[in-house]
Amino acid sequence: MSPLRLVRRCFELAPQTDVTGVPARTRGLYVLYRRRPPRGNRRERFDVVYIGIASGERAGIRGRLYKHRRTKGTEWTHFSVFEVWDNIRDDEVKELEGLFRHIYRFDTHANRLNIMKSYKVLTRVRRETTQEHWMKARTDIAGKPRTRRSPKKTSRQKRRR
Repeated sequence: MSPLRLVRRCFELAPQTDVTGVPARTRGLYVLYRRRPPRGNRRERFDVVYIGIASGERAGIRGRLYKHRRTKGTEWTHFSVFEVWDNIRDDEVKELEGLFRHIYRFDTHANRLNIMKSYKVLTRVRRETTQEHWMKARTDIAGKPRTRRSPKKTSRQKRRR
């Protein structure tokens, strides 16, 4: 029995120079990171700059990484690869990528190479969920009911008037 339903193999935070070690025609997801140097006692950190897939029969993650290295090699320093099982369909891999990119669209660091604004299919599902009133009461982080108030103006916005 495999520990994961979707992911067969993975390795994380490999330096860009290790692209040659990725097996040919690997299907799945990959993530490009930019290494941030440690500050003080902290460990080094990695910011997500791109999430991509390789799901076709002829295309593979290694080829995609080579292309990213040629075109955007200065934007990223490390990468992770998540190979999917052979019985995972290409549309399922694309759905995973869409979900992750949809989540990361609000992250200021992740958006340098990810141009995607949202995952359209997920937006449609969200719209249908809202119409079904699946989540009855909308609450804020503290669990209090949200009210529709206009946002407060900052002191800078007040001075501009």
